[in-house]
Amino acid sequence: MASNQYKLVIFDWDGTIMDSIGKIVNCIKCSAQSLNIAPPSDTAIKNIIGLSLEKAMEVLFPSYPTKQTALINAYKAHYKVDPTPTPVFDDVANVLNALKQNGAVLAIATGKGRDGLERLLDQSQLRHFFSATRTSDDAQSKPSPDMLYQLLAELGVSANEAVMIGDTQIDMAMGRAANMDRIGVTMGVHNAQQLSEYDPIATVDSYQQLQQVLIG
Repeated sequence: MASNQYKLVIFDWDGTIMDSIGKIVNCIKCSAQSLNIAPPSDTAIKNIIGLSLEKAMEVLFPSYPTKQTALINAYKAHYKVDPTPTPVFDDVANVLNALKQNGAVLAIATGKGRDGLERLLDQSQLRHFFSATRTSDDAQSKPSPDMLYQLLAELGVSANEAVMIGDTQIDMAMGRAANMDRIGVTMGVHNAQQLSEYDPIATVDSYQQLQQVLIG
């Protein structure tokens, strides 16, 4: 399909729309420290971004099965008060608007929980761009294609008419599992080489480049 003919453009949130990787890393470390657990490395934390919080904690803290709930609650508490800035990336609103003007329907598929996404949709003032959203509270965790299947069904679009955009190999794996085209963005967790392992149609370094791929 020509790149400017996608009916549905689906975005990940963290590291794709919002520059929130630093805050996530910091809050995971703080949650561990608050329970006297040695925090994981920055790289280990970055590699779980995109998973549901439950899955992420299982991967990061396999030796602490009885503390999973406490770690999740500590993370959520730290996230609400942590002062690390989480701006949206440059040109996000302009490109979302251009896609809408070009006739595309926009959606979100994120590993965030529902409450967190709703709060950030309001804070970022981007809510009005999106026709549907799925979070880890609504579907199986990435890289399962469940979120994408739900969005396709709700919006009445087939997989070959949609594209998944994300910054992690987890996002790319989810898109591939749904037989959906995918575009990698390098502003978040993984670089172009890592993203290219999942055969995206393109990898881009900015929203201006993304607009060129999707609209021309």
